[in-house]
Amino acid sequence: MRNPHFFSALLSTLLIGIFMQASVAQTNPKVEATYGQGAKSFKLATGSPGELGLLQQLGEAFDKKEGARLVWIKAGSGASLNLLKTQQVDMIMVHAPEGVNKAIAEGWATGRTLIGSNEFYIVGPKADLAKIKSASSGADAYAKIAKAQTNFISRGDKSGTHQKEMDIWKKAGITPEGSWYIVTNDFMTTSLKRANADKAYFMTDSSTWVAEKNVAPELQILYRGDPYLVNTYDALVAPVGATENRDTAAKFIQFVASDEGQAIISNYGKAQYKEALYNDAVYAKQYVH
Repeated sequence: MRNPHFFSALLSTLLIGIFMQASVAQTNPKVEATYGQGAKSFKLATGSPGELGLLQQLGEAFDKKEGARLVWIKAGSGASLNLLKTQQVDMIMVHAPEGVNKAIAEGWATGRTLIGSNEFYIVGPKADLAKIKSASSGADAYAKIAKAQTNFISRGDKSGTHQKEMDIWKKAGITPEGSWYIVTNDFMTTSLKRANADKAYFMTDSSTWVAEKNVAPELQILYRGDPYLVNTYDALVAPVGATENRDTAAKFIQFVASDEGQAIISNYGKAQYKEALYNDAVYAKQYVH
């Protein structure tokens, strides 16, 4: 007769092993890139600023001053907030005001610093079957797309972009569903490529559009200009003592907010694309709600 205590102990051992493996995986998020050569380091989670190269320029400039490597964890705003909450990174750069307010209120994020902005464009096929060029607001553009049931790409990944998208659908009084509403669960550039392939509407941030519009030759900007579509970026750092390299990350935020850091942000992209990808914090401040 089999010993039930043996099987109970075996099951417990297996479950503990699985839990430990999951814990290790959770506390070691994938490193996308490291910028700088310094002896010190800190972990920063963000999405598009890393994808578009701004983070590299800021990180290398900071390393020259402080001798500290920037370790980039690629994550959208929602995932970045969770990484900070679970103390897997020292700081984040996000565009998710409601999430930031919650993080500050709950006490697991500190040092909120406005660092810059961009805005959202609604791009789509040149034929513009939903006629969003004539829209009076972002919500009106979404309502026209839903009414026409023309293809729309959603990131669907709880990123800052996805959260803003869902807020706009709510403003329009619409729950998007159906074969026309296509979810990628992916980052901005990949989703933009999908929109191009499907000749679909998509809400992209202006920085990605300036840098990556060559991947979407079938699309053009069809709606922009709603103040609600302006995208403000905040930097947040873990509380004192919460993570190993929190103090170095706090210094990086101070650098980004300094005249030197802000000049990097407001000029980034001009040499390569003939226009800046981001606005500085002074410009962004007028759109903080």
